[in-house]
Amino acid sequence: DLFKRHPLNCRWSLWYLKGDRNKDWEDCLKKVATIDTVEDFWALYNATQSASGLNWNSDYYLFKEGIKPMWEDENNVKGGRWLVVVDRQRRAELLDQYWLELLMAMVGEQFEEHGEFICGAVVNVRSKGDKVSLWTRDSMQDEVNLRIGLILKSKLNIPDTQIMRYEVHKDSSVRTGSMVKPRITLPLNGKFDILNSIF
Repeated sequence: DLFKRHPLNCRWSLWYLKGDRNKDWEDCLKKVATIDTVEDFWALYNATQSASGLNWNSDYYLFKEGIKPMWEDENNVKGGRWLVVVDRQRRAELLDQYWLELLMAMVGEQFEEHGEFICGAVVNVRSKGDKVSLWTRDSMQDEVNLRIGLILKSKLNIPDTQIMRYEVHKDSSVRTGSMVKPRITLPLNGKFDILNSIF
């Protein structure tokens, strides 16, 4: 029993992207490994560079097996993402913590009955500010996405002074370089008619 392995609910693939302006984005994307047990998760996490140790313009993606970490994938094309911007002054303290908490919540099925809506998690390491995000399958499922966002906010211990945004992939893909209008923001401030029926 000492060597018993603990299966995860589904298989997950870790992808790594090292930004290179001279290559197509997809050519820069490499699959690192696929895991299906708790033990594999920790072995992979401990064997890979921490998020804070990555070079600028690098990304990690942990997605359900069979889902490519890109908007165009059929599982993502109608979806969106919860976006958390890492406070630059607290980068050393928060970036790795946010990334690990997000991964553990995701592979540990901590999003209640909404796990089927989860596609994957992303960390973007950038000199102008790091981001972590959780991708969901259907951007129009407001009640589901709100609940996922509230759980994520709790797991990452995000204070009410920090805004979390849920963005629709389709909006992001057509508005390169400009601010996307979020479909949902947390904390809620009572202005979102779309969500009034939930409460």
